[in-house]
Parts: sequence; structure tokens; C-alpha cells
Amino acid sequence: MKCLRIFADEDGVSHFADIDISLVPTQLFPGVPAISLSSWFAATAVRFAWVPAGMRVADWHTTPVRQLVVWLTGSVEFETGDGDVRRCAPGAVVLVEDTSGRGHISRHPDEGQFLMFLPVPDDLALS
Repeated sequence: MKCLRIFADEDGVSHFADIDISLVPTQLFPGVPAISLSSWFAATAVRFAWVPAGMRVADWHTTPVRQLVVWLTGSVEFETGDGDVRRCAPGAVVLVEDTSGRGHISRHPDEGQFLMFLPVPDDLALS
């Protein structure tokens, strides 16, 4: 499974990286095709959010904690400190790690959108 990563380098400049979360076919139910599953990852909490309609841009900001963010509805566009821009469709999973430095910009749809935040431990390796 592809996952976008946003991180800050030692100078505080944010960047993108593409990471892959391995999925393994696993037989869960008799007589039903296998479902591809990742390993279990520790998460400390889950939070749901609504980005209100009309909030088009969240200017330069850092993430408060290392977290996986899942866009449940609407697309989002990110810009990192190195000038790179990426667009994520609904259902995208993003590992956000730029807790220091200048951060990143996020651009949201006019109609608003639902998100899910899943903080992950600093020692959790996802790549």
C-alpha cells in the first residue's frame, strides 16, 4: 500500500517521500478470498475531524505529533518547504512527521472534508 510521508530535514525544511506499507494475503474467513493485511501498528488514539467548507488553505504549519492522517472525503493538496506539491485523493493515507521547522501548507476543497488522525509512536517504523 502506498503512503505519502511528509518530514522535516535537519534544517527544518519539509519534504515528501513515498513509502510502502507491506500487505500480505491472509485467509480470514473460510470460503472467502484472502484479504491483504498489513502488520498491526500501535496507535495511541484516534480522532475524527471536519474541515469546514470554505477553509481553503492552512498556511505553513507543523503537525503537533507524528501521525497517520486519512482523508475520508475530499482531496487535499500539500506543499512542502522545498517547493514540491502533491495532491491526495479521498482515501489517501499520509504519514505526517514534520513536527519541527517551517512545516507544510495544506489546501482543502470548498465543500469541506472529513479526516481521521491516528498518532503513532516515534519508534514505529513504517517505511
